[in-house]
Amino acid sequence: MRKLTLLSLFINALFLVTLQGQPVSKKELKQLAATMAGEFSSEAQSKLDTTYYHIKLRMKPIWKDRTDGYWFYVEQSIASMQEKPYRQRVYHLYLNDDTTVVSKVFEMKNPSKYTRGWADPSKLAGLKPDSLVDRQGCAISLHKRGKKVFSGSTPGRECLSSLRGAAYATSEVTVYPGKLVSWDRGWDKEDKQVWGAKKGGYIFIKVKKFK
Repeated sequence: MRKLTLLSLFINALFLVTLQGQPVSKKELKQLAATMAGEFSSEAQSKLDTTYYHIKLRMKPIWKDRTDGYWFYVEQSIASMQEKPYRQRVYHLYLNDDTTVVSKVFEMKNPSKYTRGWADPSKLAGLKPDSLVDRQGCAISLHKRGKKVFSGSTPGRECLSSLRGAAYATSEVTVYPGKLVSWDRGWDKEDKQVWGAKKGGYIFIKVKKFK
């Protein structure tokens, strides 16, 4: 009976670690930031399944002298319309506790002035913390799921959105070495999906490193 009890405790503890994530060191946080920094493309996926667009995702490190984590200027656009990105954000990546990495999301005032800032750093020179607007409820909590793999999501229905009739949005992200899977969806008040991919997340392959 004692052996059975100890086994049950071990299994429960293992399940809890799997659910909550494994311990994350500062070195692993730095490695995660380096993995996220770069240019990503969903071209391969779009060729296999035409319901997915060819999207370019760029995450450019900014404010490297800060000691409160890692900051990125983020830009997403349809590959054929790169001069008109449909999403521009600033992400703040930091270690919230021993097992949780948070990717906090901010909008910018006058985002169009920073378009293509990932290619022309001078455009980002005027980007300051006081020009950011916190997208409360939209932060993603990431947990370590394996060797160099992190996954997580936004909390429940807390990320409010009015895009295309939505009441809230959800984001699910998994970061692998060389690949990022992102599934953003909008939902109405009745929890019916009103925008975003239906079958699963966008698969972004890293095609260029950013420093």
